[in-house]
Order: sequence, then structure tokens, then C-alpha cells
Amino acid sequence: MRTEIDTLVLDLGGVLIDVDYDGSARAFAELGIGDFQELFSKAKQSDIFDRFETGDLDPAGFRKELRNTLKQDLSDGTIDRCWNAMLGTIPPERIELVKELRDRYTLLLLSNTNSIHVPAFLQIVLEQNGIAEFRELFDGTYFSCEMGMRKPDPAIFRHVLARHSAVPERSLFIDDSPQHVEGARRAGLKAEHLDLSKEDIIALARRLEL
Repeated sequence: MRTEIDTLVLDLGGVLIDVDYDGSARAFAELGIGDFQELFSKAKQSDIFDRFETGDLDPAGFRKELRNTLKQDLSDGTIDRCWNAMLGTIPPERIELVKELRDRYTLLLLSNTNSIHVPAFLQIVLEQNGIAEFRELFDGTYFSCEMGMRKPDPAIFRHVLARHSAVPERSLFIDDSPQHVEGARRAGLKAEHLDLSKEDIIALARRLEL
């Protein structure tokens, strides 16, 4: 596939950073709140989280709506700790893969994320990988909460590619969520679903000969 593409667009959660989508539900459950998983999962989520991911809600607004929905008077710190409990680490070999891919492609990062998770995972990368400027590993980093749109809307893919004068037909998007892969295809990109039950991004990159 290498000769067919010149631009790679990678997802963050699940593709580069390990994510335990049940981690936040477990953290809230430890506080006696057992219905969080009904609001949020990898496959679907409440409107609260959609609005947080597009920046319609700031952290204060997100916390307020979450308190109201859960009917719990939780502190800011408790909410942030539980919400960030899903975030894992980026193994060093994935950082090395990113560096290798950037030598061969225009490398872009596109993530549905929010303004509580962004500083949290940047801190994880700093503490565990010694990288102070994670964004600089890519030719462009795009977070939904900073863009006012989110995957799988085809418009977000077109916007990102346009910023780099990239041609959709020569661009490959990789994501672990099938609905996001389908959105990229509707925007004209080549797209691969990373099935984490079968392989990780390193194995996928090798299989595709990236």
C-alpha cells in the first residue's frame, strides 16, 4: 500500500494510547455510582460527551451536567480522576513507529477527545515517554474539542486534509472504531479498521507494508 498513499491519518485512543473504555465506569462504581456505563461506552455515548468532544461544553459545564445526570455532588478532582481512569499508556515502540512513519508520509493525528483528557494524556506522555511536545511528533494534530466537529462526520476529514493540501484518494486513515472508518471512507479516504482483538498498530503497519 505504501506506493498508493502519501498521507497517514491516525487515531489516538486505542491506536496509539491504550484505552480501557470500562476504566471510568469502574472508577465511578467504586464511588457507588453504577450507571455510568449506560451513559458512555466505546460504541455509543450520551449527548453530554458528544458536546464535550466538540467543545460545546467546557470542563466546568461537563462536570456540572455530569453531576446533574448522575445526581451526585462530586468534586471537580473526583470527576476528573474517574473520567481520566480510562487513559492508559503509549508503549515506546509505538512512539518509534510514529517517528518512522513520519519519515515516509505526511503524518496527521485526528482524535475525538475533550479538554480534560488532552492535558491528562499529554502529561502521561511526558512522564512515561519523556516527550514534552507530543504534538510535534506529527505534521498536524487535530482534537475534536478544538475543532468544533468530531468523527465520523466526513467534514472533519475533509477539513484536516485541506489544511495539508492532501488528496483523499492518497490518504489512509486508521482507527479502532468502525463508525469512524466508515466516515473517512465517505469523505473519500482509504481507511483501515484496527481490530484490537486481533492486532495492534505495529502489526497493522507491517501487514499493510507502511
